[in-house]
Amino acid sequence: MEPLNLQVMTAHGAGLPRLPEAEAVSTDWRRSLPVLTGHEVTLRELRLSDAPTLLAMLKTEEVERFISPPPTTVQGFERFILWTQRQREAGQYICFGIVPEGMEHAVGIFQVRQLEPGFKTAEWGFALGSGFWGTGLFSEGARLVVDFIFERVEVHRLEARAAVQNGRGNGALAKVGAVKEAVLRKSFLKDGQYLDQALWSIVREDWMHTKAVWGEKVH
Repeated sequence: MEPLNLQVMTAHGAGLPRLPEAEAVSTDWRRSLPVLTGHEVTLRELRLSDAPTLLAMLKTEEVERFISPPPTTVQGFERFILWTQRQREAGQYICFGIVPEGMEHAVGIFQVRQLEPGFKTAEWGFALGSGFWGTGLFSEGARLVVDFIFERVEVHRLEARAAVQNGRGNGALAKVGAVKEAVLRKSFLKDGQYLDQALWSIVREDWMHTKAVWGEKVH
């Protein structure tokens, strides 16, 4: 099983390569992801019971426009969820389900994969049902994820890629404090066409400095 190659919804369009065996990380997230709680959203590990809702939320024209195709069936999402758990146990990948306040099932995901052994450099992506766009769920959830990645996983550099045409995805990354570093020409294949991608990054020192100055109101 391959990860959902979210085109910030992130990644490289044609499946993530098999990564080298991860070095030990001095946290317990590989055994079980913590539950991250905000005012309007809870982030937790995906459950098999999330599969029907994820299919309904992510298998839509609006969400699929700038991401690699997600699974097309409930069973496909169930296989994906089991895959995320195996990859988390291997220390190579993290996937949180996005659960709005008052709901039981995930309506989107944040995923993070290591780009080098030991998780010092990582890449993240996200997808959220279009009915929850503009509600603030992304901003709150993104802050929770980035805090976790820098403080608990001890990532040094967090990258993301977004198709240049994906104004919403690029705007979301800028809002959370990412820095646009480059345009990667013709680097993402979507529906038979190669698209340019923007490369964004957040560095741990910058994130922690911003938190120290503004407290919890990071961007």
